[in-house]
Amino acid sequence: MKATARRDGGTFKHTVQVRDHQLTVDEPVDAGGEDLGPDPRELLAVSLASCTAITMEMYAARKGWDVGHVEVDVEYSPAERGAPTKFDLVMRFPDDLPEEKVERLRIIAAKCPVHRALDGEVMFQERIERVHLAA
Repeated sequence: MKATARRDGGTFKHTVQVRDHQLTVDEPVDAGGEDLGPDPRELLAVSLASCTAITMEMYAARKGWDVGHVEVDVEYSPAERGAPTKFDLVMRFPDDLPEEKVERLRIIAAKCPVHRALDGEVMFQERIERVHLAA
């Protein structure tokens, strides 16, 4: 899995390439950007919300459950001195979905790949590559 961010004009605007998809990432105006796309921390919340929803929906499909409309909100609070990073997830299901299915989906939600990556040990390997840019 690979994502590449390239500056795309503007102060902090970048185009991110993932497979055959492009996303615009920028900072809000109050952070010096032009607000032409979500900022990187918002994309982290997007990743967790969408992965959680998709994981639950895939599980339900494998079980043959019609769960109807599924919605996941994620509120992200970055770590501050003395306080950990916080993710507040709200999962919404139709009110007629049986409680045993809701509980099973809640358990499965925590097994989505993004949740597991954020909850587990993370390692970074960094290196610098210098390139000559033609004028």
